[in-house]
Amino acid sequence: MSMYLNMFYFFLSSLQVLAENFTMVTEFLLLGFSSLGEIQLTLFVVFLFLYLVIISGNVTIISVIHLDQSLHTPMYFFLGILSTSETFYTFVILPKMLINLLSVARTISFICCAIQMFFFLGFAITNCLLLGLMGYDRYAAICRPLHYPILMNWQVCGKLAAACGIGGFLASLTVVNLVFSLPFCSANKVNHYFCDISPVIRLACTNTDVNEFVIFICGVLVLVVPFFFICVSYLCILRTILKIPSAEGRRKAFSTCASHLTVVIVH
Repeated sequence: MSMYLNMFYFFLSSLQVLAENFTMVTEFLLLGFSSLGEIQLTLFVVFLFLYLVIISGNVTIISVIHLDQSLHTPMYFFLGILSTSETFYTFVILPKMLINLLSVARTISFICCAIQMFFFLGFAITNCLLLGLMGYDRYAAICRPLHYPILMNWQVCGKLAAACGIGGFLASLTVVNLVFSLPFCSANKVNHYFCDISPVIRLACTNTDVNEFVIFICGVLVLVVPFFFICVSYLCILRTILKIPSAEGRRKAFSTCASHLTVVIVH
């Protein structure tokens, strides 16, 4: 926890220096759905309902895993962390968007915009890394069952989950620094409902090709590497399952992967 706090304080101090020395923009205007007029009230109801569904779904998953002793396994441990990360991920974006749907002033300060992007990317990248880690957990459970208690003991699980979080927020810090180290002179209308990379970086009053290329490489890595890891894990799992002689054994093996595959597909 102290590591995350130190990282966050360093991030804030860096932003203040950047805001003072390299930009004249003090706030951004989130255009979002402002052109839709009265439809925004309907959108508010729809998005509020979806937000409550997301929150209640994740809280239910976390509560069930916490209360049911039979679910105190590495697979559901990672699923609980993923649900927690997903809850914070939506909290970073949706409440502000809901407020803007009912508000005339849709501004967000330079610092708050950077903070929103930092946490949005941090939790998003953490989610991707967790999904890759869950693929490895399923590989260890099915392909290395005798070594599974050693490979995925609670100490290892904790370190792996922490590594996903630290890696996610370090990658986020790198990307946000690349975006907000650019000078912003006068344009401040963000054509989006939150501070995402693409609409914000377009407002910079300098050439952004190098920054965008590095951000693109980071994006490819955080998406492709976990996806590749999942694919390799499931190829090994499929090969192991096909060697199981009984249909009942194969069905049980497939069923242990169902929750992870469902989460991957939805994500």
